[in-house]
Amino acid sequence: MNDRNKPVTLKIILVGNSGVGKSSFMNRFVNHRFTNMYRTTIGTDFLSKTVTMDGDTVNLQIWDTAGTERFQSLGTPLYRGAHSCLLVFDVTSRDSFSALEEWRKEFLIQGEPQDPDHFPFIVLGNKTDLSDREVSGAKAQQWCSEIGAQYLEGSAKADLDVEKPFLTAARSGLQQYKKHTLENTGHFQITCEQPRETRNACEC
Repeated sequence: MNDRNKPVTLKIILVGNSGVGKSSFMNRFVNHRFTNMYRTTIGTDFLSKTVTMDGDTVNLQIWDTAGTERFQSLGTPLYRGAHSCLLVFDVTSRDSFSALEEWRKEFLIQGEPQDPDHFPFIVLGNKTDLSDREVSGAKAQQWCSEIGAQYLEGSAKADLDVEKPFLTAARSGLQQYKKHTLENTGHFQITCEQPRETRNACEC
């Protein structure tokens, strides 16, 4: 099979404070559903979706991590091996936006990406359908420029611009995947060789 036709599996992590809508955004993207019933994520939630990008079949493994301190430590092992990360905040909560820098630092420490200076972070502002906004798009964009991240916003509830953040994360993650796969080609080889049978030189 041609390598280009082989499905690529990418791991995308969602992090951010509790209540910003990580689960809602993920469910809207994967299942096209939304519920007003709020449920705190305990540990992690996981959904998958297959998309096609530039001729590549990409299996997205989307992990939603808990945003409360009580469960935060459970999510950190899942950061490892991620290809991209969505930093999610609520545009009506200044505190949730201010917390993103700590979430980003925690991800880099625990996830240990191969190239931390160029790891693809996507900053996502949720709940743009609400009128009591506390974080402007300009302010979010300024911070993203400082850390080298892309900024997108939308609303899981109103189904506004839900696909673009995930597809942007997938495209950036695919670039990372291809880059590191190319760099590591030939560096990791497993050789299975049976030990040679030793015989006594003297056959008496």
